[in-house]
Amino acid sequence: MLRGMGGDFEDARLMAAEGEEIPTIPVGDDLEPASAITATTDAIAERESDIEADRGELIVPYVPAARKFYLPRWVAFDDKGQLLVRSVNEAEAHVASMQRFLGILHMAVSLAPYIVADQDYQRKRYGMLGQLVNQGRALARYETEEIIRTIKQRAAAQDLNRGLSLSLPYFDDQMLQMKIHDFEVIPAGRIMFVPAFVVRAAREEQAKVVQDTRLSHSTRIHLLGELKALEQAFGTSSLRVAAKA
Repeated sequence: MLRGMGGDFEDARLMAAEGEEIPTIPVGDDLEPASAITATTDAIAERESDIEADRGELIVPYVPAARKFYLPRWVAFDDKGQLLVRSVNEAEAHVASMQRFLGILHMAVSLAPYIVADQDYQRKRYGMLGQLVNQGRALARYETEEIIRTIKQRAAAQDLNRGLSLSLPYFDDQMLQMKIHDFEVIPAGRIMFVPAFVVRAAREEQAKVVQDTRLSHSTRIHLLGELKALEQAFGTSSLRVAAKA
């Protein structure tokens, strides 16, 4: 366990996805047997900090998915993209907390450059960096799914026949910030909404993103994945399955 800057830290292990440099994927311990009485969605109590020892234990629930990361209390999404906290606003607050954490580490380097050689510093930085990128991307994907659901609801209500523009959120792993990718699906005017318009616009944006050298390779892959999800959600086969359901 690492100590400092807010309590005890998990010695989380992360691996990088293929073609990426930042380790963002939690690596579980395959040798550790699964609990016979604890489901993957169950909360597990941990003591937040030894500072509370003299006043009794501060018990904080962490689901196993969160425990795989460096600092479980700021994990808002599991590995399936499911929301672990009460709201998107809370998830955004967790991302902001991780950004501030890294900002403090960056400030520490500006004041004492020699700290970069410290092993504890490196573990804190890379542990939180991987967690931030993982959770930032998960937040962007979750909000993209919300956008898809909203489009389908408004289309069913005939509320998209005067144009449609989208602001697709994504996480920039160079700037370590949530960004917005804006594009037009249907120009303003009295044009009846057709799902194929979304498919075409998503494909056109994918072609643009592939050539956008302002984004890192891994950020482009992340944004392309969201655009692909948008395309597939309004493809003929997806809509046929939804109609049958």
